[in-house]
Amino acid sequence: MGNDEVIASLKRQAARIRRLVLETVHHAGCGHTGGSLSAVEILTVLYFHALRVDPATPEKLERDRYVQSKGHASPTYYAALAERGFFPVEELKTFDQVDSRLQGHPCMKRTPGVDFSTGSLGQGLSGAIGMALARDRLGLSFNVYCLLGDGECQEGQVWEAAMYAGVHKVKGLIAIVDYNRVQLADTVARTLDLEPFAQKWHAFGWATDECDGHDVGALVGAIDRAKRDAADGPVVILAHTVKGKGVSFMEGKYAWHGKAPDDDQFGQAMREQEGTS
Repeated sequence: MGNDEVIASLKRQAARIRRLVLETVHHAGCGHTGGSLSAVEILTVLYFHALRVDPATPEKLERDRYVQSKGHASPTYYAALAERGFFPVEELKTFDQVDSRLQGHPCMKRTPGVDFSTGSLGQGLSGAIGMALARDRLGLSFNVYCLLGDGECQEGQVWEAAMYAGVHKVKGLIAIVDYNRVQLADTVARTLDLEPFAQKWHAFGWATDECDGHDVGALVGAIDRAKRDAADGPVVILAHTVKGKGVSFMEGKYAWHGKAPDDDQFGQAMREQEGTS
């Protein structure tokens, strides 16, 4: 396919994943809706453009690794894995139920395609660094990707890990920040302002890039550049996003951090998805 066709295909895929996220949290009656919707295009570009993974051989040693440090955004993660073929799309209806493989936070021991269990914020980047170090010791070749939330980056462990990776020039390590500026109970700026955010990462020895996190073309470009630049050391992409993206009454609202839409809200949200693919 030509580049225009690739971008169009990714946009259609993102639209399907956004609808699946809404269906999943509504059916379960729970879930972190806002931060899941802000990550839709990021997960789409990762799983349908960047990641070298194969659902038929999910344990292949040379596969790329992905760590979703913001584990509460699991509905988008599961929707992407299902669409990629790691398990049936129909299984999304079991989300967060007792004995389901799709727990509220990702579990590497239960869910096909999950490389690292997450949920306690701040820990994922450390795990991703460990994967990169193990790769080098074993003489393997793959990239490690880690998705963080911007509110999560208030955690001290994130900066300890960032400092280690920068000092030691850990190669093949790409962090992406879902930079939606809204967290559990307020904006990030009013809770613990991260600015100047890009400069902080740069000071810790990371190559930095920024893009519109809902523009799949911009994400493709940023991730392709990161794969090239990560040959010399860690790279971070600040993906500027909108919490609750795609649903007018959720966008930018911290109230939608951790709740699911009721029937009326779901109906409106799904009507707003018409014509998006």
